[in-house]
Amino acid sequence: MEMKAAILAAQGEPLVIDSVQLPGDLSPGQVLVKTHYTSVCGSQVAMIDGKRGKDPYLPHLLGHEGSGTVEAVGPGVRTVAQGDCVVLHCGIGDGIESDTPNYRWNGKHLNAGWVTTFNEYAVVSENRLTTIPADFDLRLAPLFGCATLTGLGAISKAGIEPGSSVVILGAGGVGLNLIQGAALVSAHPIVAVDLSDQKLHLARQLGATHCINAKGCDLTREIPRIVGDTLADVVIDSTGNVELFEMAYQLTRTDGVTMLISGPKAGYNVSLNPEPLHFGRTVMGFQVITESRPHHQIPRYIKLANAGKLKLRELITESASLDDINSVVEKMRDGRLIGRCIIQLDAS
Repeated sequence: MEMKAAILAAQGEPLVIDSVQLPGDLSPGQVLVKTHYTSVCGSQVAMIDGKRGKDPYLPHLLGHEGSGTVEAVGPGVRTVAQGDCVVLHCGIGDGIESDTPNYRWNGKHLNAGWVTTFNEYAVVSENRLTTIPADFDLRLAPLFGCATLTGLGAISKAGIEPGSSVVILGAGGVGLNLIQGAALVSAHPIVAVDLSDQKLHLARQLGATHCINAKGCDLTREIPRIVGDTLADVVIDSTGNVELFEMAYQLTRTDGVTMLISGPKAGYNVSLNPEPLHFGRTVMGFQVITESRPHHQIPRYIKLANAGKLKLRELITESASLDDINSVVEKMRDGRLIGRCIIQLDAS
């Protein structure tokens, strides 16, 4: 059986859209999914561009946030069944962690991880799938695969409480979910910082109380005017920019929390003054793959979305087809994509 897929054949080059041969049989813990929709995460763009270093697995498939329908299950699978609607996610959930699939491209093995979504069909490890109600909009569901799972999960880990002052550096897909996650727990004020007025406009719709365009702005002067001279309780950097993470540390109150969501480019080091660490400062990261609990969180997030408390439609600002995925990547790369772009992989 063949399918269309977007293949990372060489770093720094456009993805190759081509036919790929699916495996003939499913191994224990593997699930065959017809992928309906996917979105593109910033970490995928970083992988394409080689920002995390040399990729030893080329060529390979990509994508870790999608929605689909289960076509078949392999031996031992218990948490999903044929016909189920599912979210394909990067976080490790319940069920078996299977072997990775054996796709073929041009007669040779094509690498893939436990989940990929830039393909019309996917052989996915059971623990990278979570069932969702059949009546939930599959076009919205990919956001649960990474962006929302990361944003809301990080807010919980940071210990943000009602009235906590929060600064979010970066209003991309994850940053926007951080903002609405902070709003859900009644943080105040919630300050969004970005270089795009359009992104900041969306950030305000999703719960930011203050928006700052960092172009030509001295954040060390502007942020204290909003949160107070003791600085912010929590500052989260979602950009992966080393200088901005160092800025996040400077903007955090002495006993506050500084969090890094997106890792910096390979080979870059961060320089921090250690003195606040002796007075209660906490510096942490958030790794959605190991720290999320998709089977527990996604059903809760669906309840919030159905109640109108979690905004998903507002996050989706563009749609595209798989053939246009390189244009989507280019828009993300240069900052022209405001929210999330949903890519449809079938015509149904």
